[in-house]
Amino acid sequence: MAPRRSDASVGQVDWHSRRVRRWNSLEEAAADLAAAGTSTVVTIGNFDGVHRGHRAVLAQIVKQARRRDALAVAITFDPHPLAVLFPERAPAQLTGLTHKLELLAETGLDATLVMTFTRELASWSPEHFVRAVLVEALRVGAVVVGQDMRFGHRNSGDVNTLRQLGQGYGFEVLLLEDVGFAAGTDEGHAAPQDADPARRWSSTWVRDLVVSGDVATAAGVLGRPHRVSGTVVHGDHRGRLLGFPTANLSQDAEGLIPQDGVYAGWLVLLDQPGAPRMPAAISVGTNPTFDGHQRRVEAYVLDRDDLELYGQSVGVEFVRLLRPTLRFDGVETLIEQMHEDVRQSYRALGVRRPDPR
Repeated sequence: MAPRRSDASVGQVDWHSRRVRRWNSLEEAAADLAAAGTSTVVTIGNFDGVHRGHRAVLAQIVKQARRRDALAVAITFDPHPLAVLFPERAPAQLTGLTHKLELLAETGLDATLVMTFTRELASWSPEHFVRAVLVEALRVGAVVVGQDMRFGHRNSGDVNTLRQLGQGYGFEVLLLEDVGFAAGTDEGHAAPQDADPARRWSSTWVRDLVVSGDVATAAGVLGRPHRVSGTVVHGDHRGRLLGFPTANLSQDAEGLIPQDGVYAGWLVLLDQPGAPRMPAAISVGTNPTFDGHQRRVEAYVLDRDDLELYGQSVGVEFVRLLRPTLRFDGVETLIEQMHEDVRQSYRALGVRRPDPR
């Protein structure tokens, strides 16, 4: 049996501190695990969005690792393999790498290995991948995968390949069934009421929902509101002149941007861990009333005009679509609608509006 994680032999690596390790190379992972002297239980995937299906799988990884007195490890890739091999087919990413790693850390994993995906990596044979990554670097004791798992050059390796290699290298392969609505209902967001109970949780499904503006159903699949993250930059300052100052996200914001419209949601100060989320009305679009051309994400924190957020990293979380983007005949009509958007946002978020002073 491998030494316990709390054993003094761990040395420099304090696994029982619950600080989730991030490895950026095989060498870094191998060094840490050699110091720990322990084996791992591993799963492999892109984990885009880290939705309920992902978390149900990762919960099994952690459970198996605890049973074996091993470390629970997820392998993920950056960039997405299709972005390297077939850019025209690469899906828009629901989450940037930083947010994805934060979400993975919440599942109870001990470590995540981020492998830079290159054409060289794509050329590795299934056995080369198993030997270099799973055996030599990660000291794997068990691999947990789904039935549709493929790996190695031209996806030539499958579950049977992995089992055969496991017999030769001395690790076990555990197969998980597809995860649907029966699992993953532990996040406080109800599953969509009219959905097929047998439907799989999937990143593709979430993308379709977000692109269509159905962020409420997307939250049911994700188990949390969908987030777009970026730095607050200067815009036209028109919102402040109208009485609704907004935080404008930079054009390089990470996360899939929903369909144009006005949403109720939250603004999160990412530079201030533990800071409360602030209720917000969020606009996605080009500001057609003012003949805008650049598509923007901007959030008005409800009834707040005292915030100075320029240069700060924030997350904008989408809870519900309130209305489509509209072109108004004049500023007065626009302001009247913005007041209504604020009222609707309070109702959608279940937040009581503060009494005017």
